[in-house]
Amino acid sequence: MSDIAAFERHRAHLLNIAYRMLGEMAGAEDVVQEAWLRWRRTEGEDIRDPRAWLSAATVRLSLDALRKVRARRESYVGPWLPEPLLPDDTRAFAADAPAARAELASDLSLALLHILERLSPEERAALILHDAFDCDYSEIAATLEKTEAACRKLVSRARERVKSDRPRYTMSKEAHRDLLMRFAKASSSSDPQEMMSLLAPDAIAYTDGGGRVAAALNPIYGPDKIARFIHGLGRKFYADAKLSMDMTELNGQPALVVRDGDEMLGTMAIETDGEKITTLYGLRNPDKLQRLMELLKLSAPGSSSPAAQ
Repeated sequence: MSDIAAFERHRAHLLNIAYRMLGEMAGAEDVVQEAWLRWRRTEGEDIRDPRAWLSAATVRLSLDALRKVRARRESYVGPWLPEPLLPDDTRAFAADAPAARAELASDLSLALLHILERLSPEERAALILHDAFDCDYSEIAATLEKTEAACRKLVSRARERVKSDRPRYTMSKEAHRDLLMRFAKASSSSDPQEMMSLLAPDAIAYTDGGGRVAAALNPIYGPDKIARFIHGLGRKFYADAKLSMDMTELNGQPALVVRDGDEMLGTMAIETDGEKITTLYGLRNPDKLQRLMELLKLSAPGSSSPAAQ
């Protein structure tokens, strides 16, 4: 029966799908709202499996939305990073909180979402449905309106791409947190060598300011350049700031919230090879921090500085 209660039972599940597809909650919520409108129009129809119907509708709507936002992201100022989520973001996953938190820790890291951006929309949808939601190929084929053989190829191709772009290493959450804290301490030190010692030789840093605040316009490669950029940013824009870096958890992984008093400057997350930092994700775009700021009761960055070169 198509009613509000039936839809609300599956809202968190639909948000999970849409967020994985789009990497942003505002877009995901728009998709789920459109799925609701379509659900309302089915009143009176005999839908035997509301969850399956709503999931398929959400995936198709997400595909349409992803194709549209991709054009905008191609002209985005600087690297594009996903919007991060706190584990207690109840507006996102309230109806399915325990399961959602487990999923966040297992397959919703910012690193994985960043890599998913490199897949085609169909590859992304097929991989998410198969690996994150355990859909079989017949379900994926029905949702994407493709053959099962085509969907197998989509999943295989997507998985290989993810595997090659993101080698897996084992590090406990405690060790991950410790490495991140050591990096935070090094970033406030006057000695760049201290920071460089924590970075892998092929380390890369992505900083997303969206053209709104100071950030690098391109990925930064190598420990020396990363250390010089971070120290230079601090000297140029935050020499008199009262900076603090507070440990939190974003998308199931340890992360830092960088503040100047009660003002949020950004977040920082890392990937490691089990010993050193291989990738840094620095998010500074105020638009993507809005949800975190509301939850943490912080104000938006006040800087109107242009993106750094």
